[in-house]
Amino acid sequence: MYTKSNCLLIAEIGINHNGSISTAKELINIVSLANCSGVKFQKRTIDKVYTPEELARPRKSPWGNTNRQQKEGLEFGKTEYDEIDNYVRNQNLFWFASPWDCKSVDFLAEYNPPFIKIASALITNFELLEAVKAKNIPTILSTGMSTKEEVCKAVDYLGESLVYILACTSTYPTKQSEMNLNFIPTLKKEFPGYKIGFSNHSPGIVFITAAAVLGAEMIEFHVTLDRTMYGSDQASSIEPFGIQKIVKNVCGIEIAMGNGGWTVFPSEVEIKNKLRK
Repeated sequence: MYTKSNCLLIAEIGINHNGSISTAKELINIVSLANCSGVKFQKRTIDKVYTPEELARPRKSPWGNTNRQQKEGLEFGKTEYDEIDNYVRNQNLFWFASPWDCKSVDFLAEYNPPFIKIASALITNFELLEAVKAKNIPTILSTGMSTKEEVCKAVDYLGESLVYILACTSTYPTKQSEMNLNFIPTLKKEFPGYKIGFSNHSPGIVFITAAAVLGAEMIEFHVTLDRTMYGSDQASSIEPFGIQKIVKNVCGIEIAMGNGGWTVFPSEVEIKNKLRK
């Protein structure tokens, strides 16, 4: 087991559990063993988020032949979240989720989560932002597919409830040419009063390591048991061995960065005395 990182490492299970509580628990076990900080899910009220027409459209999935059957098959309810809440309490982890509608905000708030995450897709949904703000729960804002104006409006609106702002590209998986990791220091300059992090949508762990080097204070990454499993997020997710490598790399980077000062280490002194003329 690796030391827990100072950077919060959040394993996004999301909907990669495919409606199975046993799969969710297996992922929680893997994440806990790797010594990540927390796990994240997504919560939707199906009939609030999608129109009847959208839900009636054909879509083949393990749960049937319509969009509704697919969405309902992926969605956890109170029974599952009660079980997740109890299960995570016995691990060295915390859990939270991204709500996609106001009813889901109320649902999640009942569990007193350490954070609520506003997904990039919802950054301009001020009805949702108001519902989140009213709960007075520390909030995370993701910036994928958003202009500076859109981000600034959301930041101003959320006020003191906002804690983390995450650099993000909303493609699944994200191409190397669109990672834009230097957006992390840009956000640090633009929003000095907030903690800045990175939301990863690539199956490659190198970008997560780079985000740590750039000073990300929270790194969120999708996780899966197997990238070939059913689901739209699986291809942009990290498999179990990669999760362990992420924690090892980020913890190693934190140590290796040092304090940046002029230093002659004690271990160098003998070598210096031997080699200097």
